[in-house]
Amino acid sequence: MSKETFTTREAAEKLGVSSARVRQMILEGDLPAEKFGHILVIHAAALEAAKHRKTSPGPAPKPKTNGAAPLKRAKKGGRK
Repeated sequence: MSKETFTTREAAEKLGVSSARVRQMILEGDLPAEKFGHILVIHAAALEAAKHRKTSPGPAPKPKTNGAAPLKRAKKGGRK
């Protein structure tokens, strides 16, 4: 078994995600890590397991609104 470890930044590069996403995966318990001082360390075996784990995409993002009613589009051809 490999004793190689990675920081969150290095793990993010290997997984093709942001370092914030790696930290989120750690907090959710999806990626085991150890804390040494202020640095989170991910073991190579845990990183490999996360690479091969199938994940489903999250829900589609909802359109952003400010609480106002949606605008009505004018029909082509102008007013009659």
